[in-house]
Amino acid sequence: MATKGAKKSTENKSTPKKEVKKSSAEIKHKEKIEELSRLVEQEKEKFIRLFAEFENFKKRTAKERLELFKTANQEVITSLIPVLDDFNRANQLLEQGAEKMDVEGFKLIFNKFAEVLKNSGLNPTTAKVGDSFDAEVHEAITQIPAPTDAQKGKIIDIIETGYQLGDRIIRYPKVVVGQ
Repeated sequence: MATKGAKKSTENKSTPKKEVKKSSAEIKHKEKIEELSRLVEQEKEKFIRLFAEFENFKKRTAKERLELFKTANQEVITSLIPVLDDFNRANQLLEQGAEKMDVEGFKLIFNKFAEVLKNSGLNPTTAKVGDSFDAEVHEAITQIPAPTDAQKGKIIDIIETGYQLGDRIIRYPKVVVGQ
């Protein structure tokens, strides 16, 4: 029986060592999990801050773009004010009873106005009667029967002049096309 008791005491001593090893492994796993959880929380916080910064950037950019659109035409409008003043003076002269309209004065105002627009980058598009119709460059108002076969698909008449700002067309010329 003494041997049995010795075996029991030996088994009891070895069992707690295994439990200690398991608990130290469990502690290492728990520590690793806690460390990974902290890392995940740090990354979440970085992501949230980055997302907030991006949202602020979008809002700031949209606000700047809106301000730019509001003030983009300021230079053109400022340069048109003297032309408006000239038209007002011409209208006042007409209202004072001038029986004969001063055509030269209106021509000067028109030329001044056209020059301001040209200096701002506005140019008329090149559309001529007899040119081939191009849907990318022209806007067809109507189609009429062509007097000759040579005029089919060609511009018969230009109703309204088109304009481009730089290379971009801002108003297409309105044309009548032969059918």
